[in-house]
Order: sequence, then structure tokens, then C-alpha cells
Amino acid sequence: LWRFGYSARLLKTNHFRTAASNTSFPAVWMLLAQYSGTIPARFVVVKKNSFFTMPETDKANLELYSPHPGVRGMTLLNRAAFKRTVVVPVLKVKKEIVNTLLKSLKHTVLQRPGLKRVVEDTEDEDSRLVILDPHKIPEFSLGEAEQEVLKQLNVCPEVSKYNLELTYENFKSEEILRAVLPEGQEVTSGFSRVGHIAHLNLRDHQLPFRYLIGQVLIDKNPGITCVVNKTNIIDSTYRNFQMEVLAGESNLVTKVKENNIAYELDFSKVYWNPRLSTEHGRIVELLKPGDVLFDVFAGIGPFAIPAAKKKCRVFANDLNPESYSWLLHNCKLNKVDNKIKVFNMDGRDFLLGPVREELSKELPLLKEEQKTSFHIVMNLPALAIEFLDVFRHLLVGEPCSTAGLPTVHCYGFSKHDDPTKDIQERAEASLGTSLAGRCSTYLVRNVAPNKEMLCISFQIPADVLYKRPCP
Repeated sequence: LWRFGYSARLLKTNHFRTAASNTSFPAVWMLLAQYSGTIPARFVVVKKNSFFTMPETDKANLELYSPHPGVRGMTLLNRAAFKRTVVVPVLKVKKEIVNTLLKSLKHTVLQRPGLKRVVEDTEDEDSRLVILDPHKIPEFSLGEAEQEVLKQLNVCPEVSKYNLELTYENFKSEEILRAVLPEGQEVTSGFSRVGHIAHLNLRDHQLPFRYLIGQVLIDKNPGITCVVNKTNIIDSTYRNFQMEVLAGESNLVTKVKENNIAYELDFSKVYWNPRLSTEHGRIVELLKPGDVLFDVFAGIGPFAIPAAKKKCRVFANDLNPESYSWLLHNCKLNKVDNKIKVFNMDGRDFLLGPVREELSKELPLLKEEQKTSFHIVMNLPALAIEFLDVFRHLLVGEPCSTAGLPTVHCYGFSKHDDPTKDIQERAEASLGTSLAGRCSTYLVRNVAPNKEMLCISFQIPADVLYKRPCP
């Protein structure tokens, strides 16, 4: 029915499906008449077996999207081995009306990136061959709608067969990898892009094909000149990981742009995750000019530098000497080096030292009408929650303004069934107080199956932050 253009809505109704499956062929026509009120004339000439037999998909239809089967199991890339010839339907058309025909049959003409839709007719220089999509032209036969278009354009509706040669360049990276890897195995085509570097996390079954995968990604992604694969988990101390260069140049110093700000880094020595771009922007959006930001695990500056550009006062710290060095470099690159105080300390020492010193100096001077806010960002998901106990009695005295209490944005991973509840309970355990009704939790991203990255934000309660002097 679909093939002949009749409404598919009839087939989707349970009543029709049930009735048709238990009814003889003539009775099916009566059901059609019952639902539509009439029997389309085009059905009168259809043979009984045409109604029940759907046209088989031509093997060439599948081959159009599949390289030569001989590439299965290839581990070293041989581009020539992907070549194959497939038979596709074509129409012979006078060259003057080719563009008109392409517009009129835009849903029928082949729409395959990298493949020409119009080729030379070697037998007639005044004509061209228009390649049709074999998926849309089963059995090389045009439908009534297409034939009507050709009739109006005075084009012969006869569909011919054409030998189309496909090469490595005509296939997408996913199609190439699916043809190479063992059948049924997961195909890796996604990656994180860091400047000119493509970063992969390959599974064990993909490792024998890693060099081929790397080269395919370079071939199919303009601008990618280096492909690396992570070979161990992220180091919690310096937040970097070991990697293997799979293809291309071994230059891992790169330049990236995030939220209209440029950063330079050595990807092999510092942490950078392009998937956190939205989260960096979300936190910076919370800040107002004149606010103070303490970035405890600053990395190369994706929170600190845009905050400084927003005219906030920024104190940025990172324990990794390489991150500290690139943070200084990026501050100069973005001309905010005079607006950011940069530290190379353990996060706990940074909180107990520069942060406590600044808060002790600033908070007593804060007046109710002043609108300066203090924000502390702790983006070390593997460990940051364990640092929250630092805030217990960090300051001595009485809070001058509860509105001026610092807001903490702390990140963490959770594999719990209720990650929001889990993060809050762990934060409360570190702080030694309840955050019920005093915090918000934001789901940043799914890191792995059953593993979420979250951000919990809260103002540090006064009874936690301040140690009141004895009377």
C-alpha cells in the first residue's frame, strides 16, 4: 500500500491490522472501502501477489553505503581496497533542463555528499545522466508522481542502469570503520576535539585497529592533524593522563577557543575538556562586575579568565606546575594578567591561606547596601567534596552581613541511583551541617554509564564559616 501511495494511516490502526490479517483478499478491499468510502482506481489493476509481496531491496542499495567487503579485519589502512562498483538508476536528460529536473525530483535524485548527481553521457554530448537514489527507486521503476514530472518536462521516463565507482573518499568515517571492525562490534566515530587534536577513548576490542582509526579520522575531519588515545585514567592530583599518538603529527601544544576566549595549552600535560564549555559559561554568567572569584582548581583558566574579562577580581590557583604556567600564559594572552592573582598551591593550602586572608579582610567591611558577591569554584570532581571541611570555622568573629557569605560551587561524581541526594549528603558530611533548603544541585553531564558529574551550589552557613570568640 505504501508503495502505491495509499494512506498509511489505515495500516496503523489496530482495528484494520487485526481485521486484515484474518480476512480474505476480497474482504480486504471491502475494509478499504469501509475506511475510505471509495476504492482508488489505481488498485483495480494491481495483481493479488503484488499486494502481499514487498519489493526486495536491491543489493546495490546497501553497497552504496558500504565499502568493499574485503576490508573486514584490516588494521593498516589501504585506501585502494575500499573501491567498489555499484549499479544505480539514472535518467537520460537534455543538458538544458538538468537544473529544472534536479529541483523537480529533489527527493528522488541521489543526495550523497561527495558524489556527483549528474555525470557525462558518453554516447550523447548534448545529454547528461542524472543519478537517482536506488533506495527511492526500487526495482529501477519510477512511481506515478515522478513519471508525471517527467511527462511535463518532456523527458523519457525510462530508467537505465549505470555503473558507479565508489572509492575511499566517498565513504564516511563511520561507514569505513563499520566495514573494517568485526561485525557486531561497537564503532568509534565520536571524539573530543582540542584544537588540531582528536582525543579518543577506545575500548579494548578497538585497540588492534587504533592506528587505522586514527588515520581515518584525520582523513575525514579537516583541521585534525593529530589523533590521540587515552591510555590510563585521569590522575586526580594533576588531572592529566597518559596518551598514545595514533596518527598524524606528535605536536600536542594546541590552541582552542571557548566562549569567544582563546587558550593555549599542552594537551599532554594539563587538563582540558571541551564538553565543559557550557558549564564554564553558566558559572561566569552568575557573576557581576566587581564580584570576587576564588578558583581553587583553576587549570588553565576557563573560569578565571572570562570572570576577569567581566571585571571581577579573581584569585586563581592550581597545584599542577604545568597548569600554573599555562594559566599565567593565558592571562597574558587575554590581557587580564593584571586582574588575576595566580597561585601554585595545594587546594587546601590555598583555601586556608589566600582565601581566608582575603575573606577576613573583605567581609567585615561589607555593608548591607553593597552588592559584592564572593564565589568559590571547586572543579575537581574526583576529590573536591573532601575539601569542604576546610570551611569549618575558617573565619573568626561575627558575620557582618549574611548576604555577603561566600557561595561555593563544588563539583563531584556520583554513581548513586539518586545522584542529587548523594552529592548533597556527602557535602553535608564534610561541612558538618544540613544544607536542606539552602543548596541547589545542577547536573553537568553524564561521564559514563551510571556515572554523573554534578555541581552543588550553596552559601556557606554562618555557623559553619565563623568561629565565634569566647565571651
